[in-house]
Amino acid sequence: MFGELSRRNIMALGASAGLGLGLGSISTSALAKAAKLRVQAPYWYRFNVGEAEITVVSDGWQMLGDPSNSFLGVPKDEVRKELTDNFMNPSDMNIELNSFVVNSNGKMVLFDTGLGASKMFGPKGGLLAKSLSDAGIKREDIDAVVISHGHIDHIGGIVDESGALMYPNAQVYMSQADFDYWTDERQMDSPWKKAFIIHARKNLLPVRDRLIFFKDEQEFLPGITAIAAPGHTLGHTMFNVQWSVVLLRRRRLASFRAADRESTDGISL
Repeated sequence: MFGELSRRNIMALGASAGLGLGLGSISTSALAKAAKLRVQAPYWYRFNVGEAEITVVSDGWQMLGDPSNSFLGVPKDEVRKELTDNFMNPSDMNIELNSFVVNSNGKMVLFDTGLGASKMFGPKGGLLAKSLSDAGIKREDIDAVVISHGHIDHIGGIVDESGALMYPNAQVYMSQADFDYWTDERQMDSPWKKAFIIHARKNLLPVRDRLIFFKDEQEFLPGITAIAAPGHTLGHTMFNVQWSVVLLRRRRLASFRAADRESTDGISL
């Protein structure tokens, strides 16, 4: 029967379903006794590349509002088309912020820490700690925190709201250029930059004694090499992660295009 459904039968079924959903006389006794859960699937995804286990964990949403405030110097029609073509609201832009946990070469490494307690980009961010827990990752098991740059949405979760370390056993790695700039109170020459620097100082200064500055093309952790990518910030950095003898060609931030694989296993972050 189910293998022989015609278009007419499907339309009839749809009409019947619509009629059933439209009835207003359904009593509450017809509903399931269990309460509605009203929750979605956890915000994490895990996969393997070679010997490495990679977990993508969400920090939630950044609510940026009018896209014109973010895409400066770009015609509004062009921005609207790009957002619409990618199924995004062209007038109220919200983007999701993800971090990566790489378990390889005897180390559990977290790349970036999200917004933390900051609500600068709305109330739906700062979920990284919960996402890690949902993914079965204990914060005390993180061996290293690697920072791509010093913006508030990448360094914001190094400490909690009270100033306590979120990753108490982790060494922290970042570029010295970004550390110096985003902890410098002399740079607070605009309201938004002042907020960024206050938050950076709150998160970076408490870990100064465990902070290690990497250099361009330095393998600062086993299999993890820094690649300077200035522009977004002075010290913005991307990373090549490799294991065994395999390396992916360097790609833009957070690229996982295995088509560029040579003869080994690796990713670019």
